[in-house]
Amino acid sequence: MEFINSSWFQPSTLLLTGIPGLEAVEIWISIPLCVMYTIAILGNCTILFVIKTISSLHEPQYIFLSMLAATDVGLSLSTLPTVLNVFLLNNREIEFHSCLTQMFFIHTFSSIESAILLAMAFDRFVAIRNPLHYTVILTPSRIIGIGFAVMIRGVVLMAPLPILLKRLPFCKNVILSHCYCYHPDVMKLACGPIRVNIIYGLSLVLCSFGVDSMFIVISYILIFKTVLGIASEDGQLKALNTCVSHIFTVCIFYVPLIVLALIHRFGTFTSPLLHVTMANLFLFLTPVLNPLVYSLKTKQIRSAIHKIFKGRQTWLK
Repeated sequence: MEFINSSWFQPSTLLLTGIPGLEAVEIWISIPLCVMYTIAILGNCTILFVIKTISSLHEPQYIFLSMLAATDVGLSLSTLPTVLNVFLLNNREIEFHSCLTQMFFIHTFSSIESAILLAMAFDRFVAIRNPLHYTVILTPSRIIGIGFAVMIRGVVLMAPLPILLKRLPFCKNVILSHCYCYHPDVMKLACGPIRVNIIYGLSLVLCSFGVDSMFIVISYILIFKTVLGIASEDGQLKALNTCVSHIFTVCIFYVPLIVLALIHRFGTFTSPLLHVTMANLFLFLTPVLNPLVYSLKTKQIRSAIHKIFKGRQTWLK
């Protein structure tokens, strides 16, 4: 027993992993990754700038969209250092406490994004069910309160994760499965009892992502029920059209998340390539596609962007 205990230690660094089998071409993979990060950061910052600049967009729907864009920027910046280090610089080491810090921010921003998607579903429900009382129900003070509640929930729920991992002993294996630090991945490297970590991790999934997704589904059931009560077909299509962007965003966020959770639960039956692919899709796809979807699908956002850039071109001339 003393020998086993003597082999336990808290590693100073952990090793990140790129894409299994494609190590020789990782420098080329870094090019599309850089493009994706550029789109994610610039696209979401553009959404934030447009909503802040155009007064006609200071409505609940667009305020929630700005929260989503800010969260996507935070999520992208959380993964960017290690991802580019692995693929662009071939530097796979990450300091242990830096890993725990990155893990906290990744999970916190993911939880915040899930809650914001729920708030946006509620926003669409109120807009369709009670359009005349829309701004009365979703007042600026209530929206600010929702924003603070979402952030506090994310921080409070995810803060114990690094604390629970820090108390665990680790053995010789310090190689992670991803190019960033993810709680189930780091947890598997521990030699000590991880029952508390497993139970808390499962509780987090159920209490945050599980509850959020359930209420999103309920919101859309009520939305579809309301839409079916609209007499004209044009009215039904117009109401549903306001939900298309949000439905797409919910799908690209939750589908990779569910698949990734299943892979971590039944990981022995999946290939490492599928494992890494779904993990990367979960963190990279949503921040990249959200600004593109809302810019292309939302007429008000598209018109505002066009108006701002047209005005800048006129000023430059």
